[in-house]
Amino acid sequence: MGYDIERFVGYVNEGLLCSICRDVLEDPLQAPCEHAFCTACIHGWLVHHSNCPEDRQMIDASLLRPLYRYMKNDLNRLQLHCKNREYGCEMVCSLESIDRHERECEYSQIPCSNAGCTVQIERRNLDGHLAVCEYRSRECPNGCGYTILSAEDTQHNCVAELRTELELLRSEMICRVEEAKHEMESRLDSQRRHMVQKESILQNEIEELKSQMSRMMSDVRSLMAAERQHRQELEQAELEKREL
Repeated sequence: MGYDIERFVGYVNEGLLCSICRDVLEDPLQAPCEHAFCTACIHGWLVHHSNCPEDRQMIDASLLRPLYRYMKNDLNRLQLHCKNREYGCEMVCSLESIDRHERECEYSQIPCSNAGCTVQIERRNLDGHLAVCEYRSRECPNGCGYTILSAEDTQHNCVAELRTELELLRSEMICRVEEAKHEMESRLDSQRRHMVQKESILQNEIEELKSQMSRMMSDVRSLMAAERQHRQELEQAELEKREL
């Protein structure tokens, strides 16, 4: 939908009106036949039609283009009243800057920022409303540190609130202890499995070393036997040499 033509000051060129809603163009697009539309209007039209609502020429969404620059400039220069005119705002500004003004307008109706409050208040009166809002929060004056709503003042009990807070902390602590316990048990199980694996590997390495040691002892005994045999042969040769 476009901008209500009643908001504008002075004459508005017919070419700057949407061919569907007949209000001043908002976020405009132009068809190849040069008829202009609000983006929302023409996309809604093309859901059920495939032609221009003015001259019935066939059009497709892919053929829509931004408004000509000179038309866009004429559109942006139009002067209009703020949408909050009915609440007292007397601002008149160009279409190009109206959105920026209305976002900051002191007469804009905005929701109260307090949770639970459904009041819509003018921006300029927000601070005054927050000071008396029944949903405003504040810290307990008795020193318990609990944040209370004004509507709950008569029901607030420091001892009960602190007891509830203590129970919540106790439950949270128990949960954390249980989580830490499960985590430690999981780590211990993982380390235990790792140690068992290492023990198995070390046992295999020990068995291999024993086997190697056994082979080495066998080789040593063979060498010692060969050495004795060689010594006996030398002694025998020495005796034979003496006899000769």
